[in-house]
Amino acid sequence: MTPYEIPLSPNPQIFNISLGGTEYQVTVYWCDPSDCWNIDIYDVTGTIPQLTAIPLVTGCDLLGQYGYMNWGGQLIAQTDGDVYIPPTINNLGSTGHLYFVTTP
Repeated sequence: MTPYEIPLSPNPQIFNISLGGTEYQVTVYWCDPSDCWNIDIYDVTGTIPQLTAIPLVTGCDLLGQYGYMNWGGQLIAQTDGDVYIPPTINNLGSTGHLYFVTTP
């Protein structure tokens, strides 16, 4: 298993990334009602949603329940100092992290 940190900042953002050998477009945004960061994953063109409104919670593989989609790894959120505290509106990308962990 190899972890790769997805570089983020505490701002809404859209970028392309390869996860498990497939290119995707990812949107990261703060959701006020749930008080957490969310991500949407689209095909590389940004037109076909793969997964949407995934909250960056900790303590689990964010892609775990979608294993049938063959992601090639796990998506893990955690914060320095306490891996069970989700990234906050201000610390995403500094002490709040998002990792893609490849699986053999």
